[in-house]
Amino acid sequence: MTQFDAGKIALLGAPSSAGARDLGQEQTPALLRELGLAERLRGAGLEVVDLGDLPVVRSAPEAGARNCRNLAGVAAVAVDIADAVEHAARERARLLVIGGDCTISIGVVAGLARQLESLGMMYLDGDLDLNTPETTASGILDGMGLAHMLGYGAEALSRIGPRYPLLSARDVAVFGYSVAAGGIDAAELDRMVGCELTPYPREQIMEDAGGIAAKALKALENRVDSILVHFDIDVVDFGDFPATKLPHAPGLSLAQTQQALALFMCSPKAVGLVVSEFNAECEGNPELARQLVDLLVAALA
Repeated sequence: MTQFDAGKIALLGAPSSAGARDLGQEQTPALLRELGLAERLRGAGLEVVDLGDLPVVRSAPEAGARNCRNLAGVAAVAVDIADAVEHAARERARLLVIGGDCTISIGVVAGLARQLESLGMMYLDGDLDLNTPETTASGILDGMGLAHMLGYGAEALSRIGPRYPLLSARDVAVFGYSVAAGGIDAAELDRMVGCELTPYPREQIMEDAGGIAAKALKALENRVDSILVHFDIDVVDFGDFPATKLPHAPGLSLAQTQQALALFMCSPKAVGLVVSEFNAECEGNPELARQLVDLLVAALA
């Protein structure tokens, strides 16, 4: 197993809303930096290797084919992220990638796959992101990220890395998704049932958030050598943390989310954390952003 230094964090900003329908996610890396994210991590005793921010890329939902909006833009961002992540992985520093919309995780996985043979993912998200250009009604790639990592969808994204598929479905746990929130399509549920993804729906987690998180982590640790955690802000109930432009409710509480995230990042196999979908244009900033910084520092330190 390749060892990453738990006390060393490689911080990378991925300020892209290329795959989203709205603007705002691309402003998040700069906002969290202004609030002292790097300094807070150092103050918690972590060594921070700051890789800076990639170029800002804004939402372009009208670009490209109707069922696959702005594919070229999303793919270009993913390649840039993969190159930066590969560099960080060579340093054996755990990643903290601040996005950005959910498609940035495709680039992170592609970069890690250049260095790691056995990679799994804890997909902490209010949605499943298992649509493809054939099943989506909107064509917004933000809702197709996990599908592309599993080998479905447009080849410009699904074949972006050194192997195909980038991830095996049996090495991915989907944690916290909420069918009741109304954002998951029937085709996504069918795809989840038809593959080997391990599901941990919100309803199950509500019974015992810490216990279910520990169970999910142990099962994934038994299958892979390295684990990337994808954290979409919309897994948190909108009433508890209204930081997206697409309200999700019901969801996990902020406290339950923090508990699960901290547990996942305590794993010796955790190689990185991707944060996506925080929208810097939402009402309530920067207080919501301060809460997010607090949560990240607590999870990583």
